Amino acid sequence: MQRTDGGGTPARASLRAVPPQSCEPPQHPQRPEIGDSWARLRRLGLDPERGRPARHLRPAELEETRRATGLEQVLPVLRSALFGPGEPAPVVLAVADPKARVLWLETDRRLRRDADAIGFEPGALWSEDEVGTNGIGLAARTARPSTVHSAEHYLRSHRGWTCVGVPVRDPRTGRLAGVIDLSGPATGDHPYLRQLALTAARLAETELRAGHLEALHRLRTVAVPLLARFGGPALVVDGAGWTAAATGVPGPPRLAPPPGDWGSGGVHWVPTLGECAVEPLADGWLVRPAAPRPAALAEQAGAAAVELDLRRPADPELRVRGSAGAWSHSPSPRHAELLLLLALHRDGLSAARLAEALFADPARTVTVRAELSRLRRHLGALLEARPYRLAARAEVAVLGPDDPYDLLPGSAAPAVREVRAALAGGALRLPGRSGGAQPPASSSANSSSLGSSSGAPPSGTTV
Repeated sequence: MQRTDGGGTPARASLRAVPPQSCEPPQHPQRPEIGDSWARLRRLGLDPERGRPARHLRPAELEETRRATGLEQVLPVLRSALFGPGEPAPVVLAVADPKARVLWLETDRRLRRDADAIGFEPGALWSEDEVGTNGIGLAARTARPSTVHSAEHYLRSHRGWTCVGVPVRDPRTGRLAGVIDLSGPATGDHPYLRQLALTAARLAETELRAGHLEALHRLRTVAVPLLARFGGPALVVDGAGWTAAATGVPGPPRLAPPPGDWGSGGVHWVPTLGECAVEPLADGWLVRPAAPRPAALAEQAGAAAVELDLRRPADPELRVRGSAGAWSHSPSPRHAELLLLLALHRDGLSAARLAEALFADPARTVTVRAELSRLRRHLGALLEARPYRLAARAEVAVLGPDDPYDLLPGSAAPAVREVRAALAGGALRLPGRSGGAQPPASSSANSSSLGSSSGAPPSGTTV
């Protein structure tokens, strides 16, 4: 991340061409995600001239982290797609874990020297908090593709680079598996770099998905002979809940494991199946329903606790507990936005108001209804309509990050930006937090406008 000229000028000399604008934003119009990142780093007190002392994984820690991510299997396909045999690499390829730790870095000798000059190397912690606004750190924090060009970097020493970071999702869980980053000299706009990085990330996810299917097939070869000996209904699923084989019961594509996994087995309540005996089997679980398949989610609306955990910016989690049991789900970024708005507005919101809150366009109701339809597959009767709302008898809590500006940081929805500002200003508390009462479903505060020009903070627990 460093060169500014196409010749052999040393990296440090090339930095003299960068205008002397320390922590001031670039003079051209700043994109919202860059402005938010710079503001956050100013609050953290990061010096744009000096940064922080570099932090690196020890060699043994680096090898252990590489094995834990499972991303090594994507390297061959990335190398073959990005680098031709015997040709000089036009970019730097970096693969990082969800904490923005650089695990692998590949390029030619020339660019590697420039990368080494700023500490961009395997084992380096490349988060925003450590090295300022950059493609890897921004993508890891927001879980969205992020481009950072030249003077958009917070640290002066990085402004000779353009970098594009794209999150890679684990196909088993939907959680962030890592970040693919492509970086090159900031000598031009590099219009191809973002599309190339997006393609590389999709290739990586395809490779991870193929690996998962192979693992399911291996589990299936163990499961099928075993299930043939059972007289009753049973399923075999992998560690993430994906069905490898089933007998006597329609096997859903995936079971929702309870929060904290199934431990060492025992009796657990499983959505759509009811109470089940669960025991470990090979690399998965043997699941035997103890009763006929109930309409489980419908009865949860009577007494349920819904918890939306947004403390990990890149990995929101929805947890539901009821009299029958508990389950968890990793919502998509859009579903997390919808759940947050519905948790803050217990009286409910129309499709038009949700469209205005998310897109600043009340006409985009078709998109909103489609997303809510998908969300209802996970919530069942806990999600009601006309207007859209969470069931009134359900207790709803939202767990937010310590820094309000880390609340769904990848979201550009007008209403979410309003929520961040209201939390930071002390005008709003998230429902269910200590010191804040659960807002009643009939609260008049819930009638405040969303995404409107009035700038009124969203409802929730006001202070």
